[in-house]
Amino acid sequence: MEKKLFAFASVLVGFCCLVIFSSFHDKETIQPDTTNVSPGLQQHIASFDLDKPFSFAGESIPVDNFDALERLDRELIINTYLHSALLLNIKLANRYFSVIEPILEQYGIPEDFKYLCVAESNLRMATSPAGAKGLWQFMEPAGKAYGLEINAEVDERYHVEKSTEAACKFILHLKKRFGSWTMAAAAYNMGETILSKRITDQRANSFYDLNLNEETSRYLFRIISIKEIMNDPEQFGFFVDEDHLYPPYSDYYSIHVEEPLPNLADLAVKHGTSYRMLKVYNPWLIGSLLTNKSGKRYEIRVPKK
Repeated sequence: MEKKLFAFASVLVGFCCLVIFSSFHDKETIQPDTTNVSPGLQQHIASFDLDKPFSFAGESIPVDNFDALERLDRELIINTYLHSALLLNIKLANRYFSVIEPILEQYGIPEDFKYLCVAESNLRMATSPAGAKGLWQFMEPAGKAYGLEINAEVDERYHVEKSTEAACKFILHLKKRFGSWTMAAAAYNMGETILSKRITDQRANSFYDLNLNEETSRYLFRIISIKEIMNDPEQFGFFVDEDHLYPPYSDYYSIHVEEPLPNLADLAVKHGTSYRMLKVYNPWLIGSLLTNKSGKRYEIRVPKK
């Protein structure tokens, strides 16, 4: 009897050991393999050192004004992490800054105003919801007031050189009226009549002391943040090989026309290019024809083959 009990006990212990071992072994084998699992999105998100001088067109942001510094900080953070927009701006700047810079210099306007152009349009031939157009975002009345031709066939707000010259004349007017480049930039965005009223109502004439609408309140700081990033893109994490930059529109020749052009596509074919490329090089030609009833002399750029 004792032998039978001993044998039964031995079998029972062995069975229990087998169950325990099997359970342990199963748990070991069903554990997920995490060796190739990503630990999560790897990012390096940093804030910026504001303990340095910042300026626009040689006019400094008051470093003792915490409100101004925090507003700048906001725009630095927002614009730094708008990766696609800033990357494209850096690429497009190689195309347009070489055209814009000498015109600004010719009119005696600080080079920082080229970043106003970036803030206005992202260096695109854009159209705003309000109807402002081109790199410098002129409304039609202002564009015509500063000598740009605007009609159903021609819109020189899309002409890089002519719109930049018009912008320079407008900026000089604003600088004379408001006394500083900073206030000229604010007026460019807000409109001189409204800005003048805010100055009178609030008994202040410094941009940093004025309580303005959301867009204009942020505008100057956006320009400065764009300048900071584009002046030293690698510091802000933007790395662009030189051969990835967009080249200027330089490989073309000019023809001058005074007669009507009933079909611009025919002109393109005649000169060995496409209608599309003729428009790329001459975005100010907004129609499909040029009636030119006044016999005006136009320069049209034709890309070389």
